[in-house]
Amino acid sequence: MKLLFAHGWGFDRHFWTPLAALLPEWLHLIDDRGYFGAPHRPRVDGPCIAVTHSFGTMRLLAAPPPGLAGIVAINGFERFTAVPGRAGVPVRVLDRMLRKFETDPRGVLTDFRRTCGAASDFPQIAPEPLAADLLRLRDAAPPLPDVPVLAIHGGADPLLPPEMRAATFAGAGVRRMDHAAGGHLLPLEAPDLCAAAIRGMLAP
Repeated sequence: MKLLFAHGWGFDRHFWTPLAALLPEWLHLIDDRGYFGAPHRPRVDGPCIAVTHSFGTMRLLAAPPPGLAGIVAINGFERFTAVPGRAGVPVRVLDRMLRKFETDPRGVLTDFRRTCGAASDFPQIAPEPLAADLLRLRDAAPPLPDVPVLAIHGGADPLLPPEMRAATFAGAGVRRMDHAAGGHLLPLEAPDLCAAAIRGMLAP
């Protein structure tokens, strides 16, 4: 079994360093969307468990690998914006980000990362994939594959409203885990908790 890691919007493969270090028993396949340099989409041969963060969950759901055996979705969701009858982030928030991104992409990313709780600086950006994925955050809603899903959320997530977290993966056979004091960056804030959850998913 392999672990396929997919990061969220505004981050890269290095986001997974603390968590991946706690899971040395399995081969790691770590993707990179290319927000700060060359993209990397690893080839997946055989069964794998996907470990996704935030928008990385939507990316994985839009193109699941053939050997997908389960998903550990951390701070994840299958739809980001609200629609009638479904809680989410207001569409106007994404529209405002998209308008500002046209003239100040680095400022938009800086504000977003600060909202998430990431205060660290970041390198030169590649605006094209960031803009394309903002549109996907606004409109996309990929379906869930028929595999086991563990959804882990932070009770103090500043990005995802409580109603949205409760509605995520509604109607699917999903196990849920909440970290009451956790925010939107649980793989960085609570890597031990996330590693234990992944081990539980992989337990025979």
